[in-house]
Amino acid sequence: MVRGESRARRDHDELERSRALFGLLAVVISNVAIAAVAIFGVWRLHGDSAVTVGILTSAFTAVSTLTTAYLSIKAVSNTARSIALGDTSGRGTPQPAPTAPVPAPSTPSDD
Repeated sequence: MVRGESRARRDHDELERSRALFGLLAVVISNVAIAAVAIFGVWRLHGDSAVTVGILTSAFTAVSTLTTAYLSIKAVSNTARSIALGDTSGRGTPQPAPTAPVPAPSTPSDD
């Protein structure tokens, strides 16, 4: 039974690796396509600055939104997976910071 569990875990890890690779590949290809369309649009405008700014702003927004969405979904997915598998090594309750010892109060001496 242990052998079956290790094989299932290895298959699951391989599936996760494939998902991550193809997800990243989809994001990179989409970003390149957005950049290519933006460059083509700017090239066809021949210097019309008002529309060029709009095209570049839209392209930047699309690229940053797409990339941020992918990275956020991947981070949440990884966190959920580690919680489901019981891997809490990266998390824990923070330890209190060490404090300096407090000297005992002195009493006046009767000299």
